[in-house]
Amino acid sequence: MTNMREIRSRMKSIQDIMKITNAMHLISSSKLKKARKNLAATEPYFEKLQTTIHEILLCSPETLYTEFTEREEIADVDKKRGYIVITADKGLAGAYNHNIIKLAEEQLKRGQNNFIFTVGQVGRRYFTKKRVTVDVEFLYTAQNPTLHRARVIAGTIIDLYRKKELDEVYIIYTKMITPMKSEAQMLQVLPLKKENFEHAPVRESMSDTDTAVFSPSPEKVMSKVVPNYIKGLIYGALVEAFSSEQNERMMAMDAATTSAKEMISELSLLYNRARQASITQEITEIASGAKCAKK
Repeated sequence: MTNMREIRSRMKSIQDIMKITNAMHLISSSKLKKARKNLAATEPYFEKLQTTIHEILLCSPETLYTEFTEREEIADVDKKRGYIVITADKGLAGAYNHNIIKLAEEQLKRGQNNFIFTVGQVGRRYFTKKRVTVDVEFLYTAQNPTLHRARVIAGTIIDLYRKKELDEVYIIYTKMITPMKSEAQMLQVLPLKKENFEHAPVRESMSDTDTAVFSPSPEKVMSKVVPNYIKGLIYGALVEAFSSEQNERMMAMDAATTSAKEMISELSLLYNRARQASITQEITEIASGAKCAKK
């Protein structure tokens, strides 16, 4: 009977955990759909910004813009690089956080002048534990990626870049390749590369670049458009990372729920066997007692 009580207690514990994992699966599914919908709603605006930047570059190809300037006079090992590392605020998401931190550590070996910007508590705690200096923490962003938060991050890195406190800026995040596959990737934010805008469509009126006029000047227009474009890049990375996290958590919780069902099935079989053995023993004892009493 003691064995049966232990089995029942374990089955109840597993059922309670299964309810939690199943609920987390449903919550992550809902968050994933909402995030993908928000990203799709903002894509036309940022595609238009990309087209505008391409048109400005076509009209004034010889003009040097700050955000497009490669600082080639600085040796590669001496460049001051900023890394925006996007992790989650919690675990239970498979290898999501591990893959990001692994990629970040590989990139930090490129030089000694590294600036780390963390999004997510897991990354912040990891670097703090390793005694790696975290220069800026963007709190409450990993679980709530919004345009406002992306604007704050963009403003911070652009300001540091224009002051030449940073020479290059990268985002390390997770991108959803397919609904079943995510990859940790690194995206260069600054300096921008002109070839990245060559595929952007332009208006038919731009076939003759001499007719295009930007007021007050292409430089002034670019100084306003580029920050918004970088904000779009960061927002896209934040949403992709958030979507990947929810997708990884969905798969992890689904696997945990499946494992819990299998364990309950096995324990039910053990419980039935123990119950049958107990009943058989009681019947044997009663039969033996009756036989002795009859004698």
